[in-house]
Amino acid sequence: MEIVYVYVKKRSEFGKQCNFTDRQAELNIDIPPNPELAELYVERNPVDTGIQCSTSMSEHEANTERIEMETRGVNHIEGGWPKDVNPQELEQTIRFRKKVEKDENYINAITQLGLIMEHCIKQNNAIDIYQEYFDDEDTVEVTEEAPSAKTINVFRDPQEIKRSATHLSWHPDGSRKLAVAYSCLNFQRAPKGMSNDSYIWDLENPNRPEIVLKPSSPVITLEYNPKDSHVLLGGCYNGQIACWDTRKGSQVAELSTVEFSHRDPVYGTIWLQSKTGTECFSASTDGQVMWWDIRKLSEPTEVVIMDITRKEQIENALGAISLEFEATLPTKFMVGTEQGIVVSCNRKAKTSAEKIVCTFSGHHGPIYALQRNPFYPKNFLTVGDWTARIWSEESRESSIMWTKYHMAYLTDGAWSPVRPAVFFTTKMDGTLDVWDFVFKQCDPALSLKVCDEALFCLRVQDNGCFIACGSQLGTTTLLEVSSGLCTLQRNEKNTASSQPSLKPEEETEGEEETEVQYQLEGLDEVEEEGSPEETPA
Repeated sequence: MEIVYVYVKKRSEFGKQCNFTDRQAELNIDIPPNPELAELYVERNPVDTGIQCSTSMSEHEANTERIEMETRGVNHIEGGWPKDVNPQELEQTIRFRKKVEKDENYINAITQLGLIMEHCIKQNNAIDIYQEYFDDEDTVEVTEEAPSAKTINVFRDPQEIKRSATHLSWHPDGSRKLAVAYSCLNFQRAPKGMSNDSYIWDLENPNRPEIVLKPSSPVITLEYNPKDSHVLLGGCYNGQIACWDTRKGSQVAELSTVEFSHRDPVYGTIWLQSKTGTECFSASTDGQVMWWDIRKLSEPTEVVIMDITRKEQIENALGAISLEFEATLPTKFMVGTEQGIVVSCNRKAKTSAEKIVCTFSGHHGPIYALQRNPFYPKNFLTVGDWTARIWSEESRESSIMWTKYHMAYLTDGAWSPVRPAVFFTTKMDGTLDVWDFVFKQCDPALSLKVCDEALFCLRVQDNGCFIACGSQLGTTTLLEVSSGLCTLQRNEKNTASSQPSLKPEEETEGEEETEVQYQLEGLDEVEEEGSPEETPA
């Protein structure tokens, strides 16, 4: 069966009919060949053309703007009262409470919650869930993870005219903040309009500093007070000592008078362990070490001139550029000088001349870093010229270990607070070196290129996991090292103490003399064999 449906449409609705006709071709334009144009080209026969089957793609980079974040707080006040009850009226609130306490639903809810609370209290009394069962086990298995480090954050100087980050200080409570001192150390070459401000950064917000410190002169060194985290001590470029209290704002709270301050820039400031928590001392290239009490900064409480001839003449004094003070040795302090000499001093000596105990010579230039080993205080680290050296107070003739001579100048160094055999150094080529002399003696265990410009300072957090490095252009880079570099390894203390002169202080005098004699013989052999470049630590 076929179904046919016929569409009917008028011819007029189809549009105009097309009528095609035949005709001869027409020439619209004629361009004859030009022989002169042919002379401009060279015929290629055959022609090789490469064809790429893949799709042509281009690569573009875009630097997105950072989102600025702000921290804001909300002040909660008492609320939830009915409209007819004024919370300011004591009688109305008492009357309303009594009314609610008589409600059966309130009594049932308190009864049910009381049983749960009673169970939790009994459980806490029976079991201490926070008890540490293995406090004595302070060592772990040796990790096989390769040493590494990664960048956590970068804090840049917000000023248009960039300055060098000259000193860093971690916040003593939790280390969630970092104080950075900014200054230009090029004598009389500071550009016009350069800011004197230094900053306190929150580690979670690299976009904007949390607190701005406004000194009268650029700050070279900045230190948190370990007993009062609101107080900071700064050494200024003009030789003054400044003190800030962050609760009082950005301006300087206390400032030493120019007449009784240093004559040169202050390169070192350290807080002392005192009952009041207000005592500190400073060092400058004018050859003086001064003690201060921030409650009265009008003049120093004591002054020691770094004259190793013990004549107490300021003209003969060595310029102090780094300081070291260990709380376990309250009467001793050490000074690193511009001349490459470490001066060991005793503050409690009877006369000023006797305060200079001895010296250690070994560097060819200024000693930029000086720190005692936190596990073996009689051993200390110095960083200067092209090497880092480890010394023992028992051997004054020479260092007991030293790194190879690097191509780039070393600028700072510090021990790891958790591992006795690990220390860190920074160099002028922007490299951070991590040394582990138990694992490797000739070369760094890890060498990391942090930035293109020179690194000027570094500071290790108390847990040893985070390292802050300040650069010549004011960029502070926060790094996190791998767990193997911040975890005490098995028998590391014993291994580290077995190194030459890295032994506990309980050894006998006879053993000490034998040890020193052994080191001197080894040093003579080194001098005969070759240069220090061939005999690194």
